[in-house]
Amino acid sequence: VQLQASGGGLVQPGGSLRLSCAASGSIFGIRDMGWYRQAPGKERDLVALTTLDGITRYTDSVKGRFTISRDNAKRSLYLQMNDLKPEDTAVYYCNADIRRSGTWGFRTYWGQGTLVTVSS
Repeated sequence: VQLQASGGGLVQPGGSLRLSCAASGSIFGIRDMGWYRQAPGKERDLVALTTLDGITRYTDSVKGRFTISRDNAKRSLYLQMNDLKPEDTAVYYCNADIRRSGTWGFRTYWGQGTLVTVSS
């Protein structure tokens, strides 16, 4: 099972980016999916989370600017980021609770991270 994140890059303040994360491999099911970020010298923190039922949660600093969504048929997760600020600069990681085919129980998998740099 792998999570592949993409979509990062350099953007000016006020700009937008859309991150994507695709799950692949022998997957029976996916529950919660989320985006985390880690700025230089800081811990990895939750940015946004979405459950299988479509419930979403955001950290306060991104509310109203970021939108998390998922496509269960494509086993994909997205993060639309608008009105980006320099403090949003970080490596963004996706994660998902996945049950592999032929196994019982869910475990958390992480993508490799994609760098978002917000600078003029």
